[in-house]
Amino acid sequence: MIILGLTGSIGMGKSAAAKNFRRLGVPVHDADRAVHAMMDKGGEAAEAIAAMFPAAVHRGVINREVIAAEVFTDPGALERIEGVLHPLVRGREKRFLDRCARQGRQMVVLDVPLLFETKGETRCDGVVTVSAPAFVQSQRVLKRPGMTPERLKSILARQMTDFEKRKRSDFVINTGLGRDYSLLQIQNVVRLASQWKGRHWPPRTIAERPPRRITLREKTKD
Repeated sequence: MIILGLTGSIGMGKSAAAKNFRRLGVPVHDADRAVHAMMDKGGEAAEAIAAMFPAAVHRGVINREVIAAEVFTDPGALERIEGVLHPLVRGREKRFLDRCARQGRQMVVLDVPLLFETKGETRCDGVVTVSAPAFVQSQRVLKRPGMTPERLKSILARQMTDFEKRKRSDFVINTGLGRDYSLLQIQNVVRLASQWKGRHWPPRTIAERPPRRITLREKTKD
């Protein structure tokens, strides 16, 4: 099974790209959606996040805008949140991959905003990055409720640059030239990637893994 990672900076059109993959019959695991579900009332992470940010809880529901404001002023808050969420998201991701493999899917997409920042590309066969000119990105993001130039600047500071993401990717989707062109590009990605052979799923068993290298320090101990 071929695993493609889908990523891109805020406002670059990743959600639209994910929809196009689904239109073409490729299952997509949305990491952001998984996080929202886990933080909703009764979700796996709700209790832990509520304990970290009691001021963000109203009638048992976590207000993510309050948490976003906390993260804006306290970078350490983001690390604490990620420490709770990342293992849970990976668990959901593995269950998604297992389910798709059992269904006989030939290709899947992992939609992960911070794919490179979390080294997620190492569990993908290829990476697709969505990109657009900076002025288009700013126009899109600043239309969002509660967004300000200062907050956008803070978010971008925590993300790998668009240039670096494009340089590290197997495919780059230009989303600034219209929806039809974006769909055409994604069709080409699916066509080309379909010719690959998946290297990451099913996971290797211990017996299939190459022998661990013995370091010089370990040799001297003998």
